[in-house]
Amino acid sequence: MVHVFLHEPVIAGNTGNAIRLSAVTGARLHLIEPLGFDLEDAKLRRAGLDYHDLADVRLHPDLDDALAAVPTSRVFAFTSRTEVGFESIRYTREDVLLFGTEPTGLPEEVMDHPRVTSRVRIPMLPARRSLNLANAVSIAVYEAWRQFGYDGAGA
Repeated sequence: MVHVFLHEPVIAGNTGNAIRLSAVTGARLHLIEPLGFDLEDAKLRRAGLDYHDLADVRLHPDLDDALAAVPTSRVFAFTSRTEVGFESIRYTREDVLLFGTEPTGLPEEVMDHPRVTSRVRIPMLPARRSLNLANAVSIAVYEAWRQFGYDGAGA
């Protein structure tokens, strides 16, 4: 399944939801520091329910360390600042879905990183700033998993 990178997340509940998503889909979750919360945060634990032990979650001190863990993967940076739709990509199981921090999204220097294959967007109505991070990650992961035929899913 795909890798999900959360670049400097700040809202514990969103990260907890991403942990839960990782557990139920098999996506591998990578958290890139600094984090805006402690990993023992009650909101993180509550949002992730009892799925923490079922999720593949890795912590990285910076983006380059996270990218070194997936040296041959394509990297798709999610942003509203592109016309390329996320649904137009034919995902592979080793692809990285890269998301920015909740208040500001990905900084330009991250989107311009030489490892970024493409910027992609999830469509929204005009004049809206952004989707909730956990919702955006869910939309993208489920599109990739749909393309893989939901393999591994129970009946």
